[in-house]
Amino acid sequence: MPYNTASNSERTKITLRYHLFSFLVEGEKVVTYPTVTARIVPGQFLLLPAGNCLMSEKLAGPTHAYQSMLLFFSNEALTAFFQKHPDLGMGVGTERVAPPFHVFEADEFLTNFVRSLSLLASSGAELTASIQQLKLEELLLYVSRQQPGALHALLASASETAENQRIRAVMAADLPVHITVEDLAFLCHTSLSTFKRRFARLYGTPPNKWLTRQRLAMAAQLLRQGTLKTSDIYDQVGYENVSSFIQSFKQAYGITPKQFQMQQTS
Repeated sequence: MPYNTASNSERTKITLRYHLFSFLVEGEKVVTYPTVTARIVPGQFLLLPAGNCLMSEKLAGPTHAYQSMLLFFSNEALTAFFQKHPDLGMGVGTERVAPPFHVFEADEFLTNFVRSLSLLASSGAELTASIQQLKLEELLLYVSRQQPGALHALLASASETAENQRIRAVMAADLPVHITVEDLAFLCHTSLSTFKRRFARLYGTPPNKWLTRQRLAMAAQLLRQGTLKTSDIYDQVGYENVSSFIQSFKQAYGITPKQFQMQQTS
């Protein structure tokens, strides 16, 4: 199905009920999953597992638009695919990657595949279940030969992981600097209160303090380089304004960012 929008969105909370192939035609997309964040540009496509993610979409390109083609499929459909093609099944030693978040570069096959979906969607004819199944199988066969581990990992991810493992995976990921505790709770599939309680039990500190510590450590590293001013750094490490950054930094290090930088570079 085609998906177009005329407005930008920032870190929208998305719950995918099904696995998803997302083909980006025009614009930019940033997706944050529990253990990975990726920026996607036209000519790339995504394989996303069912679950929670944060998604940002930006208008770009010659027409200043956002256009994509989406193809949803269930875990039952993926299981049926492997049952139909047992030669593609998971062999001994096959790597399982969790979560199965994959970015693909579009080649001639994928370009033509997206074009065929666009033609079917614009023809006005009904897309019967058999046609949809045929197109999905065509794509799964292609992916299974290009990156077989992607589909194997997707199938393996259907079983729920332990909550503590999920939280540890999220916190070990390369997260956006402006991410909030509410965002983290959402990515961990928990309520805010449950996330705070489990996080504190795992790390011995509240999640907001953990985030502050990480941001200030990043700020200290940038200040040691001696090339950036405080006004250049605060946004890069997730603060909304300079004054709150200076106050937070002084509470942690006992001196202002400028004084810290002078000490480190003298």
